[in-house]
Amino acid sequence: QQVNIISTAVPFIGIAPDSRAGAMGNAGVATSPDVNSQHWNPAKFAFIDSNMGASMSYTPWLRKLVNDINMYYLTGFMRLDEMQTISASLRYFTLGEIIYTQDGIVKTPVKPNEFALDVAYSRLLSEKFSGAVAFRYIRSDLNAMQEDMQPGNSFAADLAFYYRTPVKLMGESSELAAGINVSNIGNKISYNEVDKLFIPTNLRLGLALDSELDSYNRVVFTLDLNKLMVPTPRRSTDESGDDYRMEYSNMSVTKAMFQSFSDAPGGMKEELQEITYSLGAEYWYANQFALRAGYFHEHELKGNRKHFTAGVGIQFNMMTLDASYIIPVVADNPLANTIRFSLGIDLDQLSKR
Repeated sequence: QQVNIISTAVPFIGIAPDSRAGAMGNAGVATSPDVNSQHWNPAKFAFIDSNMGASMSYTPWLRKLVNDINMYYLTGFMRLDEMQTISASLRYFTLGEIIYTQDGIVKTPVKPNEFALDVAYSRLLSEKFSGAVAFRYIRSDLNAMQEDMQPGNSFAADLAFYYRTPVKLMGESSELAAGINVSNIGNKISYNEVDKLFIPTNLRLGLALDSELDSYNRVVFTLDLNKLMVPTPRRSTDESGDDYRMEYSNMSVTKAMFQSFSDAPGGMKEELQEITYSLGAEYWYANQFALRAGYFHEHELKGNRKHFTAGVGIQFNMMTLDASYIIPVVADNPLANTIRFSLGIDLDQLSKR
């Protein structure tokens, strides 16, 4: 029972990029399709109503620590026919300006940055079921100004499925949905061609219930579960008696994915501690105004990220505006007061205009 956090390279890939899911406790694998489905579950695009759309999001990150770390997210989709949809996204993460010193001498300021570019293909497999594959290129340039350090590169893929079916709830029309997304299945990343680090391969499962209260009011409840599919560090003792953490740098990606469900030194109890929970709720009035709330939970021995979330959304004929806000449970949380903004555009209606 001690802190044993799983660390990976390029953790920016796991940051919720859009305001709708960000306001619902970072839950989005099973919610209704929207233009930002690329990150959560690209299989949802097969059910999306519009033929073409795009979105941009802006997230000022860790504002309690510094004022120049930001994430930008662009995404879009286009329907090929009634069965097939293609989509793409670009995520850019800047760590701001860092002053590098060596032997007390100030060197040229550096601006580390990372980005991920991906494309996805989704297809209806039946009237209620869809699947998708996504391919991603990741580049991490930390600009450490060290001669033996270079930008890291990785290629990864996602495999996702989405299922939804109409149900009756207290006599009203509702929809039950489920989703799964195994994301970032890819090669390790290295900054010096020697040490290789796992990227955040992740398993996301979710359920969502979308219910109409009447012709004007609608509510959505959703739950997401997340589990990193990378090795859990183990503590051991070397010949000198010093305690250190084993990182399993030589393990293959495939072996690590399957072993990640049973390799925690604390057994099944610790494996369950590695699961994060996201609970979200959404209320729509006349399909034009939305109120959202949620809760994200991570065990205190695995990172201790615990926070409530809230947000609003406004939908016009061709445009959607969303904003979200993080309310931390733990004192002095660096995520406190994090605000996300998203702007979505229905390019299908815009072209018709």
